Amino acid sequence: MPDIHTFSSDVAFTPAVKAVQARKGSREAYARVERNGGWRTEIDGDLAAFLADRDSMFLATASADGQPYIQHRGGSKGFIKVLDRNTLGFADYSGNRQYITQGNLSENPKANIFLMDYAHRRRVKIWGEARVVDDDPSLLKSLMPQGYKARPEQVILFKISAWDTNCPQHIPMKFDAADVAAALAMRDARIAELEGELAALKGRLAPANEIQAACRNGVQPKSG
Repeated sequence: MPDIHTFSSDVAFTPAVKAVQARKGSREAYARVERNGGWRTEIDGDLAAFLADRDSMFLATASADGQPYIQHRGGSKGFIKVLDRNTLGFADYSGNRQYITQGNLSENPKANIFLMDYAHRRRVKIWGEARVVDDDPSLLKSLMPQGYKARPEQVILFKISAWDTNCPQHIPMKFDAADVAAALAMRDARIAELEGELAALKGRLAPANEIQAACRNGVQPKSG
């Protein structure tokens, strides 16, 4: 039976967490957030756009006795699909066949998706419940990114309870190799273009430079 929360952030702010916040002086600030509507619970345009540009994420699960586990998931940009206002889905590829995530979800559906955008120093945390679907070939096919080299094994569906963003503090700025390569290619193309323009300009200026040099040396320039 799903937990009943007074505020959307209660999915993370348990009584124990709130007690620590109160002791350390941050409870009132978060209480104001709760009174103003709290964390978002549906996928809006901002989150959809953020997901469409991601090619990597971390999926956290826990066993029935609370042992946590975090696994990386990746694919081509946009591999995490928005299925409706509360549901995400993605194709789960065959890997080392440990099945820790799937085993955890079979006894504890609570999960968290953690997404990073290092280039813009942004992060998004999504709380919810996840389940594995391994008997729906048409769904698996619809979620498999076209042209991505991997063997899809099953689908993971994620029902969102709440999501929130973090401040950029302590997030290092990093760039994907493909983005860096594209930027360098644009730079090199521009340099080549400017070098071509410079060579053409030098060619047009060469006759004038010869005339000026001849005048300085007292030589009468040849007339046409």
